[in-house]
Amino acid sequence: MRVLLTTYAERTHFLMMVPLAWALRTAGHDVRVAVQPKLAGAVTGAGLTAVPVGHDRDLWDLLRRTGPEHLFGVETGWPAPYDTAALSTPDWDHVLRGYRDIAVRWHKTSNVPLINDLVDFARWWQPDLVLWEPTTYAGAIAAKACGAAHGRILIGEDVFGLTRDHFLRLRPDGAPDPLGEWLGAYARKYGGEFSEDMVTGQFTIDQLPASLRHRASLEHVPMRYMNYGGAAVVPDWLSTPPSRPRVALTMGLTAHDRTGGYPVDLQDVLDAVDGLDVELVATVTPETRLSRVPSRTRLVPFVPLTALLTTCSVAIHHAGVGTLASTALRGIPQLTLPWDVDQPTLGARLAAQDAGISIHATEATTEGIRDALVRLLHEPAYTKGAAHLRDEMLAMPSPNDVAGHLAARRGS
Repeated sequence: MRVLLTTYAERTHFLMMVPLAWALRTAGHDVRVAVQPKLAGAVTGAGLTAVPVGHDRDLWDLLRRTGPEHLFGVETGWPAPYDTAALSTPDWDHVLRGYRDIAVRWHKTSNVPLINDLVDFARWWQPDLVLWEPTTYAGAIAAKACGAAHGRILIGEDVFGLTRDHFLRLRPDGAPDPLGEWLGAYARKYGGEFSEDMVTGQFTIDQLPASLRHRASLEHVPMRYMNYGGAAVVPDWLSTPPSRPRVALTMGLTAHDRTGGYPVDLQDVLDAVDGLDVELVATVTPETRLSRVPSRTRLVPFVPLTALLTTCSVAIHHAGVGTLASTALRGIPQLTLPWDVDQPTLGARLAAQDAGISIHATEATTEGIRDALVRLLHEPAYTKGAAHLRDEMLAMPSPNDVAGHLAARRGS
């Protein structure tokens, strides 16, 4: 079976696709990954075959030049209409206005640079299956153009599928469909017609356990999350067991890489740990300015996350899906300091099952962080909740299982 994966140029989203790509490859399938040229190095660095397509227009470059309100209309959070995804009673006018004025512009910025070259490659290579990141609609367009089966690989909460549920349920007869009209124009350009699978795929691969996700009314294929962060070397100091409880602190890659800062004041977090009988390992960039570094604190620019978490009693992080899922797989209580996108929702769901505590980054104080950390270290309920979440995730099908499922549905 020939399998084509594609994502717009967001490295962290690609990294979440790698375990399934390798599962398909080791099962004997021919796997290619079509990305914009600047992401090709990340693909080949993962040992996969890259297909550079399109040109390197970058959504984040545009946001830095114009401000997030240019495309999103808001300073933080999902752009409308995706901010309504978790609501039971969203407003139709808000959903329509979001698709019309914000979301389609966002998707055009990410997708238009990919589409023509991706369709040309798909028509030439003739994949049996196309798997696409949930906002890389170029993948659905290319699949329709070449007649391939296709599905989405989620990189967090399915806000896109949930929003589409709301849209279809609320849409009055004859009302416009800005997203469908945009995708339909490309379908017709390549000889087809719009269908709903161009928005949400023929199926959806979901890497979150049921207790952490809002599920859209679609065919979901569960798959256990597996951490892949790129090439890494485990430092020697990690081989020595800590003499006191070790706490990991990481606020992820995307926020600092894309905006040049963190949504929470790292000094506040370090001050919260100062004086506790713990060892803190914090991943911070060399540019980060700190006025005080507590004793028993190790600052490193990078350390392999899974290797670090194996030695930790608690992790403090931003509730990014990769960090949260990696921590959950090791049964470790978590203190999340979420800021935007699906982070607040994931943090709240984690806290609801006593697998952690969540404090929004805008409300995080030294005192609040310290109190939460002490509770996570000493209250057995959190260790029990984290273990339950770990067991739930371990019971999910592995990438190898899902690779077999995908082959079977293609008749291979």
